[in-house]
Amino acid sequence: MRNWGLVVTLFYALIIVVLLVPIAVWLGVGIDATGWTGFYLHVKEAYATWFTWIIAAVPVLGEFLLLFLRVDTSQKRLRPRTHILVSSITTAFFLGLLTFAGVLGVGVALRGDKSMPDGVLPVMGTIVVAWAAWAIIFYRVHRDSSDAISRAVTWLLRGSVLELLIAVPAHVIVRRRGDCSAPVATSFGITSGLAIMLLAFGPSVLLLYKQRIDRYSMKASAGGKSL
Repeated sequence: MRNWGLVVTLFYALIIVVLLVPIAVWLGVGIDATGWTGFYLHVKEAYATWFTWIIAAVPVLGEFLLLFLRVDTSQKRLRPRTHILVSSITTAFFLGLLTFAGVLGVGVALRGDKSMPDGVLPVMGTIVVAWAAWAIIFYRVHRDSSDAISRAVTWLLRGSVLELLIAVPAHVIVRRRGDCSAPVATSFGITSGLAIMLLAFGPSVLLLYKQRIDRYSMKASAGGKSL
């Protein structure tokens, strides 16, 4: 199970780096204005920026935590409270990110470039507040759950779908209106929604894999007892 968790994490990292980074550049800059040559230069510049690698590392780390919490739970019969706090913090961070992206998408759709955050502090402050709020909510709702990871996956899938339903129309609006900076915000919303949706599929796949193994083990043990 640990090997499968590592494989899924590496595959997810590959998707983030190879697929979602160019998509973010394409949504934010576009191809019509710059042409394919300009698009290639923007992608190359994105890969050369250290901030891009930090952003890419965050969801990969979250995928690793969720997957290996699932692996640890399947290998050791731990009580849910042992790691419910880690699950709450991890899940709440991505829910906070989705909340920020959704609010930002609504803002730029209504007011355009005027809704863009002025500096890093407002962005970080909003995400931290949303992070703390979602952590408290998730912990209080699922602190007695027997499988917090499955609940986390469900919350992340629903949150990412809802955020995409906001970010995609907002992106169409700001593109048609010809805003300058707003498409960067909506492209962030779309790519973060896609990244978190794909992040949730990793633990889901591993959970299905584990359930299949457990089913075979139960059949094998039942067959041994009948003999």
